Amino acid sequence: MAKEPDTPRQPDGPATSAPGAQHPLVRLLQEFTLEANRYVDSAGGRNAMHRTDLNALAAIMRHAANGDVATPGTLRKELNLSSPATTALIDRLCGSGHLVRVREGQDRRQVQLRMTEKAYRDGSAMFLPLARHMGRAMAGFTAQELETAARFMDAMIAATVQASQEASGAP
Repeated sequence: MAKEPDTPRQPDGPATSAPGAQHPLVRLLQEFTLEANRYVDSAGGRNAMHRTDLNALAAIMRHAANGDVATPGTLRKELNLSSPATTALIDRLCGSGHLVRVREGQDRRQVQLRMTEKAYRDGSAMFLPLARHMGRAMAGFTAQELETAARFMDAMIAATVQASQEASGAP
C-alpha cells in the first residue's frame, strides 16, 4: 500500500462543539508546548539546571526588562512555590553564580533578586540554538503573517492565564 504524501497542517475552521473534538490549532499548541518543554529540559540538563531554575531566571529577566524589581515573594507567587521551595531555589541559583540577593533603596529589608553576567552568558548559550532555528522558521513568513501569529499567541496566553486562574479558584 502506497504511503500518502505529507500535507501541510491546515486549520479546519471554527472549533467544533462535539465532545472530545478540538481545533487543530489547539493540538498544535499542545505539541509546541511539549517540544518547548523538552528543549528546556535538554538545555537545562546539559547545564545542571532544572526547568524551575530556568523559569525563575526568565521571570527575573522579565521583571528587569520592565524596570520592575524581582523579590523572593514575586518569584514565589509567579512560580507557585512554597516559601521553603522558593528559598531553596534562590539558594541554588546564588550558589551556581546565576543570581545575587541585593538590598537597595529606602527599605533595605526588602531582598531584590538580580541575575549575574554568568546567568546571561549561560542563558544565551543554552537558548542560542533554539533562537537560531526559530529565526530560520520565521523567515518563511511575511511581516503580516507574523503579526497575525503574534496576536494569536497573545490571545492564547491570555486565555491560558484566565483558565489557570479559574482552575485555581482565583478571582
